[in-house]
Amino acid sequence: MNSTEFHPLLSARHYTHPLVFLLLIVPFGAASGFLGVTIVYLLGKAGVDPLTIAVLTGLSFLPHTFKFLYAPLVDLTWKRKHWFVVASITSALGIALLGMIPATEAGLPWLRVLVVAGNFSTAFLSLSVESLMAYNTAPDQLGRTAGWFQAGNLGGSGLGGGLALVIAENTVSPWLPGVVLATICLLTGLAIRYTTEPEPHLPALADERPGTAALAHPSWYLWCAIRRVLLDLWQVSRSRMGYLGLLICFLPIGSGAAGNLFPLFAAEWGASANDVAATSGALSGLLSALGCMVGGYICDRMDRKNAYAMFGILMAVCAVLMAWAPHNLNMYYLFVLSYGFVSGLCFASFTAVTLEAIGTGAAATKYSIFSSLSNTPIAYMGILNGYFYEKYGSNAGLVSDAAIGVAGVLLFFVVTAVSKSLHDRYLQRCQVTGSVG
Repeated sequence: MNSTEFHPLLSARHYTHPLVFLLLIVPFGAASGFLGVTIVYLLGKAGVDPLTIAVLTGLSFLPHTFKFLYAPLVDLTWKRKHWFVVASITSALGIALLGMIPATEAGLPWLRVLVVAGNFSTAFLSLSVESLMAYNTAPDQLGRTAGWFQAGNLGGSGLGGGLALVIAENTVSPWLPGVVLATICLLTGLAIRYTTEPEPHLPALADERPGTAALAHPSWYLWCAIRRVLLDLWQVSRSRMGYLGLLICFLPIGSGAAGNLFPLFAAEWGASANDVAATSGALSGLLSALGCMVGGYICDRMDRKNAYAMFGILMAVCAVLMAWAPHNLNMYYLFVLSYGFVSGLCFASFTAVTLEAIGTGAAATKYSIFSSLSNTPIAYMGILNGYFYEKYGSNAGLVSDAAIGVAGVLLFFVVTAVSKSLHDRYLQRCQVTGSVG
């Protein structure tokens, strides 16, 4: 798809430095890390069973899994920057409130409500950032920007997990970790001023109704915009790059779901709360961010889909080696940090594949479809890994994550080979008949 299909003046713009997108997406990662590390650890410490905790973390993915249903609001209504400001404030409020609820069995009902509500806010935040990123990135720098973007996501997760857990374990004020995170998220949001707002869809569609009377018919005006969004989605889904990218979203490749188990079986490896904070939080966040940078660099120099599959295999290898290694503190540090680095590779490559597939146009809606669907394997893998861990122990949780991930990679390569064969035959037929179909 032409990256300037709807906005021919875009090429004259100065592209935004990817550092801006790193800062803007920090609240999204912070909310995830706060739940996935700090809240999970505190719930486990309070004696809540692993499957209940896994279901709670699974609930956090629901708003993101279905956000393609409300993503057109970002494309068709308000400015992206305005959506970001509102979502930034409500996301910070959600993080602060989540930290005020006791991480115990008694607090679970309110935790469930806040997890779902807070993730609706972070979903709108990510939609606005992703749309701005699609419009403000040069085509040959998609991997680089994807790397910085996911570095902010995973770095924010490190803050939400590591920093918040350290504060929680060293303060008598249980509300403090959430308030500190919320403040950081509001400050990083100030970077929104350095982005360029893309032109809205609606004004560009006025000429689709004959005559200048189009402006006097808002219902027709809106229908034209919706029709353009649907056409944009169809053009992506019917392209080979588009449907292979969509397939990747469903497959359990590089989901990183085993990372949710690390705080739960930390004691088995002799890891304390500070060790969990250092590995799943601060250090893992830094190495994940580094992995994003490296992954983005690699993705600009090879087929981005193959890079994603390659990184998925590397993640599976890491999980299996952790299961086979001695269960001691040194091995815990080694493999949790290695897993974090590989997660960064996977996140960056997925984002690069998505940006390459969607182009611009209805960027928020298209990106949301990819990212929403990508949360599906994260959710079901988290529940499956939690089940195997609870029934058969930590090694089973790790091996199940690896085995299902490898199966996903193999299925992807089979579908890729079949689709390439069919595509080549189609081109040969077109050359014989002298048509382009």
